[in-house]
Amino acid sequence: MFTRLFGKPKQDAKDASTTFEKLNETLDMLEKKENVLLKKAAAEVERAKEFTRSKNKKAAIQCLKRKRLYEQQVEQLGNFQLRIHDQMIMLEGAKATTETVDALRTGAQSMKAMQKAMNIDDVDKTMDEINEQTENMKQIQEALSMPIGAGTDFDEDELEAELEELEGAELEEQLLEPATIVHDAPLYVPAGKQPANPAQRKNTAEEDELAALQAEMAL
Repeated sequence: MFTRLFGKPKQDAKDASTTFEKLNETLDMLEKKENVLLKKAAAEVERAKEFTRSKNKKAAIQCLKRKRLYEQQVEQLGNFQLRIHDQMIMLEGAKATTETVDALRTGAQSMKAMQKAMNIDDVDKTMDEINEQTENMKQIQEALSMPIGAGTDFDEDELEAELEELEGAELEEQLLEPATIVHDAPLYVPAGKQPANPAQRKNTAEEDELAALQAEMAL
């Protein structure tokens, strides 16, 4: 329907440009003729004044008649110019309408091509895949963000029972240990009056007995 009304877009644009040029040329021609006629009308007025001064009334009236004819032609040319301006305005509107329809047609064709390239099933499938990948990524991020050891469950009752066993064993060991003998602090003895070491004396007696036993075995 739009093609019948406005024709092909490129051809319409070319025809519109040609028409505008033709209308502008015609408008310039009419304006030039109008200026010529205005000059002729002004000249007839001057001639009528000269005939009036020379008392030639008939010639002066003829000049005024020609002036009126020129003025009528000027008025007619003015009407022609108005029609041309009106035609140019309508043509500009038609050109804008054609360009708008062409843009809408191009947009509709592009949209149709894009819709043809995809269907609702593909869109649903793509959205499902995106949602699944997003959910998987959330789970991975949650797993990586968990502290080490989190998620390991321990029985608090078992831990308390184990702790009580350790405390009982520790108490039992303390009870089985011998009493610690607290020695008095050693008395100060002047130098040269140190008592003989009993351990040294005991070791000497044992040595004597060992020596006597060796002597008997030698016999």
